[in-house]
Amino acid sequence: MTIFNVFSLFGGLGLFLYGMNMTSKGLEVAAGDKLKAVLEKLTSNRFLGVLVGAVITAIIQSSSATTVMVVGFVNSGLMQLENAVWVIMGANIGTTITGQLVAIKITYFAPIILFVGVALVVFLKNKKLDAYGELIAGVGMIFVGMETMSTAMSPLRTTPEFIDLLTHFANPLIGIAVGALFTAIIQSSAASVGILQALAISGTITLPNAIYVLYGQNIGTCITSVLASIGTNRNAKRATVIHLSFNVIGTIIFVIISMTTPFASFIQKLSPTNVAAQIANVHTIFNVVTTILLLPFGKYIVKLSYKILPVKDDKEEKMTVKYLDFSIFKNDYYVGTRAIAGKQLYNETQYMIHLAKKNVQKSFDLFEHYDKQVYKDLVKQSEYIDFLNKQIVQFTIEALSSIISEDASNALGSFISIVNDIKKINMHATNMADIAKDCYDRKTSFSEETINEIKELSELIDKLLKELRTASHKEFEQIITNVEALELQIEDKIRKDSAAQIIRLKDKKCKEYNSTLYTQILTDVDRITDYSTNIAEAFYTLQAEVLDYKRTNKKKKGKNNVRESKKTVSQNN
Repeated sequence: MTIFNVFSLFGGLGLFLYGMNMTSKGLEVAAGDKLKAVLEKLTSNRFLGVLVGAVITAIIQSSSATTVMVVGFVNSGLMQLENAVWVIMGANIGTTITGQLVAIKITYFAPIILFVGVALVVFLKNKKLDAYGELIAGVGMIFVGMETMSTAMSPLRTTPEFIDLLTHFANPLIGIAVGALFTAIIQSSAASVGILQALAISGTITLPNAIYVLYGQNIGTCITSVLASIGTNRNAKRATVIHLSFNVIGTIIFVIISMTTPFASFIQKLSPTNVAAQIANVHTIFNVVTTILLLPFGKYIVKLSYKILPVKDDKEEKMTVKYLDFSIFKNDYYVGTRAIAGKQLYNETQYMIHLAKKNVQKSFDLFEHYDKQVYKDLVKQSEYIDFLNKQIVQFTIEALSSIISEDASNALGSFISIVNDIKKINMHATNMADIAKDCYDRKTSFSEETINEIKELSELIDKLLKELRTASHKEFEQIITNVEALELQIEDKIRKDSAAQIIRLKDKKCKEYNSTLYTQILTDVDRITDYSTNIAEAFYTLQAEVLDYKRTNKKKKGKNNVRESKKTVSQNN
């Protein structure tokens, strides 16, 4: 084997891996959000979940990509762990399609497939067709790479050292270890199985020596989901444990079968002249049989993941994000990225609204009964809200540089304005808390009438912020209506309270300094109302682009009527 064969081998492997990357990237642009919708709707049924996992993996030619997507969906809350187990099982079946396509000599047509894909990208200037072209070109490139690797390794069948090395694979542990290690390094079972087939086609390795390597390859492919789970929540890590458990259990079962029965001879009889088909059949049988055997025990596998990673006491960790997972931008698989990023941003901003709402309520409570500890907690939580604001902006910037779709990028960018408005709501809550502290320090207080007016404003603001916090992304039209109604009530109340304050000042029933402070409170309440309405409108706009809910004509019409004469809020407030 010459240096040119080595170069050709690495070139073929490069084409294979880049083809898989192109396939994943093309599918993300063409149907990333549709895949998310399918996963959400169909994975509650175990059989449909397996089917969905198998079909998606067969299309994108990578169980690693599907599993990474599942880990991301579990981490973001788009998928329950109990449903993820079925998709992972299906992904193991779907990944066998590459080997079967190699076995039926689809590599003969690979150059034509590659040309068709490239032609769609180069000659037709259409974003949707570009995505499909990239998908098709990626598939063609996968099989061109396979053929290149097979040709490059054909001289190895006459190399004594390499043949001696392969004969040791009869030892199950060595074969499994080699298969797992090699697959972990290149992070693709489809690629490692393809290389194994290329070795077999070149006559370098026979099936009895290859089956244990194949079992190890199924374990090694879990490394990608392990890496994807770093930095995720505990449930996402359990999805990785499920993936690893599935393949380890399957390997144990098939090692026992291979050592106690003439399994290899049976496979050889199915296709005696096609060793690539023999390897493909073992790969398919391994995953299909393991899925059939473990399908009734899916819930127990989930329980096993809880045994391995038990529930911990949920102690609040300061200065850490709750839902954002920056690692989703660091893998090579694009499928589902924009759906996961959108959902995580939505969850984190909802959490930020929850914290801001608590601070607003605390600031109102301080007027009725000032408490030093409550004030300290409010200030500390304000710092945390500022931290979340910076993290969400940074995450959004990462998403904008990673997300392929221009429409999704524009929509995700709206989260920056949303979190800035939440930050401003919290800023005005802090302003009111400072006024309460100032009153306490000066040993002065508002009249009972003024305190009652503040309590009434507090109740209205609480209802307003509750609309934002409990918002279901299927009900934004009604939320807009509710928010607008509350906005009118609050503005009317502010006008009445301001007029009443002027009368009290005129009748000398309050001090001038207290009157100035109360005017500042009313201004803060007015600004909180404005920013809350901005946030409701922004979420309404995002429901179709990011959260993947189609707008009806009625909703479009409703949007045109939203706040026709919206106030402009000064950036300095």
